[in-house]
Amino acid sequence: MTHRSRTTRLTRIGLFAAIFLFLTQMPHASAQQQYVGRYDLYTGFSDLYTPGLNGINQKGFHLQAGINNNRWLSTGFDYSVQTGDTSLVPGFASPAIVAGITQLYELYQETDGAVGLPPTYAVNVPLSATTQTFTAGSQLNYRHFSKVTLFIRPSLAAFRLNATAHPRPGTPDETVVGALILANVLQPNATITDWTGAYGVGGGADFAINKHFGIRAQMDAVWNHPFNYVVADGGWSYRFSIGPSFHFGRNVLAPSKRAN
Repeated sequence: MTHRSRTTRLTRIGLFAAIFLFLTQMPHASAQQQYVGRYDLYTGFSDLYTPGLNGINQKGFHLQAGINNNRWLSTGFDYSVQTGDTSLVPGFASPAIVAGITQLYELYQETDGAVGLPPTYAVNVPLSATTQTFTAGSQLNYRHFSKVTLFIRPSLAAFRLNATAHPRPGTPDETVVGALILANVLQPNATITDWTGAYGVGGGADFAINKHFGIRAQMDAVWNHPFNYVVADGGWSYRFSIGPSFHFGRNVLAPSKRAN
């Protein structure tokens, strides 16, 4: 893990800890909530980090819409889209692509440098990628505090990924992308698309500014394996998100517990 990756992760953990400590120490924070709106809507900034894909960090947009079935259970839909850049390197390439790299090295030696890749060349093909996530399911909510709702949920998602290779002009990348290394899967400036499943867990906190408006911070950790014909192994992705939340509709609490 790079220093930048460690710093990013520690920053996220610190933010969650600070929010939790601040909210739980507020005056009267232990009083239970009196209003739980039937409907929830959230939109905010999202950051998707995948260490296994050469540490790609994608930034984008996050949307959630849900229905509160009661004070502790809600169901809804979750969508996010993020974009970012990485590089295809042998460290996370599939066996077929690694074999193609090896063959190009051998071809260079067999032809006295006329064809193939020199052994001193480190393969590093720039890629741009867009990831969309689609999730529907349930969430457990803990509403003991008057100003904060804590929640946890299983994350069962579908990922849709687009990736485009951008070989660097004047380097062996132009040969690499169109040759054996990618086994005709990726072509220069052409986009490939893949759907894959993802599973894990997510959670966070929703801070109430007033009855109908709040600030939500959350994180999901899911395991997935996109482009298994290009990427050797699956791995974890971590999505951090923060933004405003909106609560409206009838109060789902029992009539005796509703606010006046």
